[in-house]
Amino acid sequence: MNTLAILEIPSAANYTHCVIWLHGLGASNRDFIDTLPYLKLPSHLAVNFIFPQAPSIPVTINQGYIMPAWYDILDIKIERTVDQKQLIVSAEQIHRIIEQQINKGIKPEHIVLAGFSQGGAVAIQAALSSPHRLAGLAVLSSYLAIPEVFKRPANAAKVPVLIQHGNQDEVVPLALGERAATEFRHHGFNVQWQTFNMGHQVNLASLAALGEWLGRVLST
Repeated sequence: MNTLAILEIPSAANYTHCVIWLHGLGASNRDFIDTLPYLKLPSHLAVNFIFPQAPSIPVTINQGYIMPAWYDILDIKIERTVDQKQLIVSAEQIHRIIEQQINKGIKPEHIVLAGFSQGGAVAIQAALSSPHRLAGLAVLSSYLAIPEVFKRPANAAKVPVLIQHGNQDEVVPLALGERAATEFRHHGFNVQWQTFNMGHQVNLASLAALGEWLGRVLST
């Protein structure tokens, strides 16, 4: 399994917490760097933000064009037909990053997984299939790609979950975010569901809410 390229943005030299943030389809691991100041995290938190870079692969819905992608998308209908094997491999690569952080002395309960769009689907898979109980899972403008992940034995049952979605999202319909929130609640997760007046993106309001949630789950 190839090792993902990562970009690290620590808020302090000796960090004690970690946020692993996955970008969306066709994007870059630099996409969310400029958003970090808008999170306004508490000054007492020493957080290392890790941005992995997805590999470049052919994407079926884009006429096989090669672009950064965590997995192939075969059909963009409401149900989303994806290459589940590729998605699972991407989640396993995120597990390796988690283990690297644990080996550096970061406690699992001080690690948050976050993902935007396609990256959110991978973050869900990685968090729910992890042997560790993480600090939290943030799902941004995304969807549940493999519902069967809830059937796997995991240490994730009490992981706080934040799901944000734009009410004008033209790429991932709002209904998919709502469906993910419903499934998490059905399986006993503590879910915070938030909608914002935006499309397939983040905005100042969503970032402020994300920062407030991160500050809370990382301070627990």
